[in-house]
Amino acid sequence: MSEWLRTESGSAALLVAVTIVALLWANSAIGDSYTELWHTELGIVFGEHDFEMSLHHWINDGLMVVFFFVIGLEVRQEFAVGSLRDRRRAMVPLVAGVIGVIVPAAIYLAIAGRDAVDGWGVVVGTDTAFLLGALAIVGPRMSNQLRIFLLTLTVVDDFLAVSIIGVVYTEDLQIVPLLIAVAGLVGLWLLSRTSEWRSAPYVILVIVVWAATLASGVHPSLAGMAAGLLVPARPTERGHVESAKTLFRDYWQSPQATVARTARRGLARSISVNQRLHDVLRAPVSLFVVPVFALANAGIYLGGGVLGEAFTSTITWGVIVGLVIGKFAGIGLGTWLAIRAGLGRLPDGVGPGSVLGGAALSGIGFTVSLLIIGLAFTDGDDAAKATVGVLAAMVLATALGWTIFSRARVKWGETSADLPVTLDPPVDVTSDHIRGPADAPLTVVEFMDFECPFCARTTGMWKDVHAHFGDRVRYIVRHLPIHEYHPHAFLAATAAEAAARQGKFWEMHDILFANQAELEAEHLLAYAEQLELDMNRFVIDLESEEVATLIVANEESANVSGARGTPTFFLNGRRHRGPHDARTLIAALEAGSETESAARRRS
Repeated sequence: MSEWLRTESGSAALLVAVTIVALLWANSAIGDSYTELWHTELGIVFGEHDFEMSLHHWINDGLMVVFFFVIGLEVRQEFAVGSLRDRRRAMVPLVAGVIGVIVPAAIYLAIAGRDAVDGWGVVVGTDTAFLLGALAIVGPRMSNQLRIFLLTLTVVDDFLAVSIIGVVYTEDLQIVPLLIAVAGLVGLWLLSRTSEWRSAPYVILVIVVWAATLASGVHPSLAGMAAGLLVPARPTERGHVESAKTLFRDYWQSPQATVARTARRGLARSISVNQRLHDVLRAPVSLFVVPVFALANAGIYLGGGVLGEAFTSTITWGVIVGLVIGKFAGIGLGTWLAIRAGLGRLPDGVGPGSVLGGAALSGIGFTVSLLIIGLAFTDGDDAAKATVGVLAAMVLATALGWTIFSRARVKWGETSADLPVTLDPPVDVTSDHIRGPADAPLTVVEFMDFECPFCARTTGMWKDVHAHFGDRVRYIVRHLPIHEYHPHAFLAATAAEAAARQGKFWEMHDILFANQAELEAEHLLAYAEQLELDMNRFVIDLESEEVATLIVANEESANVSGARGTPTFFLNGRRHRGPHDARTLIAALEAGSETESAARRRS
């Protein structure tokens, strides 16, 4: 059960359950206790000084800062190592996200601008947790590429929504605390420039920024987002991993507390502080922070004709139409305009029907919408009407998304919104390079790059897999040189294929991986001499069009099979997703073998 709750569909189901509990509680015979609980005053006392707020404010202005801090961490990760690193790839969801904020706000103002103009911010945000949970339930069975597209889009959405909260809904600005908050943010930036890898200094500064922002009158959600953006993210470097491995070996040989502490520090240092904080906070935010926020904010009293008044109010309909129609139209229009303008294209495997289905699900505002309701509406009745609109929009947006996804499956054949998962072409014993028995029942195919620091030959993964299965497994490699980041990879691949023409592929393969920092042409010639190859023939093959065509064919195989980076593994012809350490791959191969055996027994 706990593992299911950690999934996107599980966390969404938890939010729905908590929302229902809040509504039932607020409309029950003990409904007064609901209101009284959240108005309970809690504070911290330091001698003559105290810091006191209601429980409701501790949740909205305290716990929710952690939520927005995690969003900031995710945005920074996307810019450093994720989809926003490739600006062209990011342009379509960026444009769609901006227009997906403008159109809903315009629709709300057109409907409810005269009655409650300040409420336009309610319709600008998308609840990422609910969106992804709904996508897992009503979307295509495989939708990872659509998920990445929507996550990139919600990065823009969340950034703009938090900026709106911080700028538009700020009152009674206090300059001195604001200057302290700015100084804290500058401190975070300077800390990131020093390559500080420990998380404690960042956490201390984030707490200072939060407290100062709260005292300044600016909503602290902006501080959370800004602080998260300043925590550095970077790709994992092979050198740091090797250092951690050495330290762990020291502990294995000398299991003492001091050695263990050093090993833990080395392991932490190999991962960016951004990734470590995100990993620590992600589960508490989805399983505690957001559900508690929903419990404290979704409980509105619906008796005494409140529900009837809500559905005759322009505020309610402004929220409903703004979220459901505005998000759908804005994101759909933004996507179309970006593609028509040549700014980018849809992700591989994602069709227009899937984009429209995702645009519809983006009308689930919930978390950000409920937060802005508490800031935009001083009248309790107006706040209740807007909350009814948010809850109704959540149901309608999910239904609209399900309808569009169903239609896309039937009319356009969009059964998937992901990259292919089947190896194409299958393993050919006459042309593929195979280690192990050619007829082994288990197959591991790796798309690799000779400059990739995490490919199997470098990490030793294949040795562990082979040691476990012995002659029951065979290992095949195909080339996928990453030209943008590994300038010598293609030439190294041609050297391996040239050596293969003299029966020395695997020998050259091993030498190239053992000398990843030396892959210039003169190095390749030296390796050929070391293997005692016919040098004239090797040089001719190294420059031949036929050898280059073999590598291009491998790249085309990677493209049609869904491999976009190295290493990418296919186990028994299916693309493996997730960690690719030896233990994980062994477990996946064993599970696949058991499933196949059970299927044969049933047939």
